Order: sequence, then C-alpha cells, then structure tokens
Amino acid sequence: MITVRNRDERGAVNIGWLNSKHTFSFGHYYDPANMGFRALRVINEDRVIPGAGFPTHGHADMEIISYVLDGALEHKDTLGTSSVIRPGEVQRMSAGSGIRHSEYNASKKDPVHFLQIWILPGEEGMKPGYEQKAFPAEEKQGRLRLVGSQDGRDGSVTIHQDVDLYATLLKDGDEVTHELRAGRYAWVQVARGQVSLNGQLLKEGDGAAVRDETALTLVGQTDAEVLVFDLA
Repeated sequence: MITVRNRDERGAVNIGWLNSKHTFSFGHYYDPANMGFRALRVINEDRVIPGAGFPTHGHADMEIISYVLDGALEHKDTLGTSSVIRPGEVQRMSAGSGIRHSEYNASKKDPVHFLQIWILPGEEGMKPGYEQKAFPAEEKQGRLRLVGSQDGRDGSVTIHQDVDLYATLLKDGDEVTHELRAGRYAWVQVARGQVSLNGQLLKEGDGAAVRDETALTLVGQTDAEVLVFDLA
C-alpha cells in the first residue's frame, strides 16, 4: 500500500529569511495526523536567504541529517565541528545526550536549499557525534546509492537506528528497483523532478509512505532526485 503525502498539504513557514515546508508536524505546525512515519520524524525542505540562518540552539536524542540540494550550508557545534555542507554531501549529527549547533547559509549572495531530516535514535542518552561524507553524482545516477545506514556499510554515514537511506538521480525513463524485506516499511521523498513509484506519479516535494509492498520501482518522468528510507 502506498499513501502519498502531497506537497501542497505540507505545513508552511515563511518568515522572510526562511521558507520552509514541513512534511510532518513540526514547530508551530501541529498536525496530529502526520507526526512522522516509523522512526522518521521530520523532513523539512528549507530555503534560507544569503547570510541568514539558524542561530545556536540545542537538541537531544535525535539523529539529524542535512542533505543540501543547492548552495552551501555552514555548520558549527559544541563538539568543535566547523564545516560547510554542499550538494552531494550528507551530514549526520547525533544529538544524543545533548548538543548545541548553528546552521547558516555559507554564501552572502546565493540562497541555500536543503532537506533537514530527523530520525528517532535506537536508544537515548548516547554520546553526541558528527559525520559528513560526499557521494559523487555518478554513484547515484541511475542507481540507488546507500548514503546512511545503521552499520555505516558501503561508505555510508552511520545512523543510530535501523534504517537504510538511499539517494538516486534519475533521468527521464531511468528505472531503479529496491526490494523490501518482509516486515519492512519505506518512505520515498522526491527532492527534485517527477517520478513514478510502482506506477503512481510523485512530484517534487511529494512523499509516500509504503506498507506491505515487496519492492519499490522508481521511474524518472523528468530529471529527478529522490531519497528512499528503508525502515523497520
């Protein structure tokens, strides 16, 4: 069964420097019918104007993933990390027992467009941590590239939860298939373009909850970028 979360049904926040779309209930957008899916708690599509961003703030007991689509995102945290995340890179910050960080548009002239993803960890009170890795476009073109996993296999970032996160770049007509083991669930998020998922059209910004399916087949309807979460 595939249940589409239409892009136009998402929560919206526009405060000048930030234009954000919330797939799930978040902040001032409270939606008891969409509090997350399995361990996946937040998918925010954020656009931040040049030079602006989120000042230092705290988190605990959450796996936070940043996936930059355009521009550059500057990150600093209380672990001493100072980095810039660009398209093709995946950042994982484990908030664990507590961490404070800031996120700013690293450019003074260009906007930054990124997905902020929160996943509930498998256990609370872990030691905070940070990881950032690059995944070249050719590794995602026409195939599903594992970019996050519980065991960090295949060079993916380590997520402290039973989840496999894949990214793919598809051209019109490209097709990829992901087999789902018995008892597994999936969430498909279209970051760019349009695809069909098991024959159902998904547009940019759409998400889809998948239950009781044995496989996911994605076919590009335009040039597209898609994230696939394989969840317990």
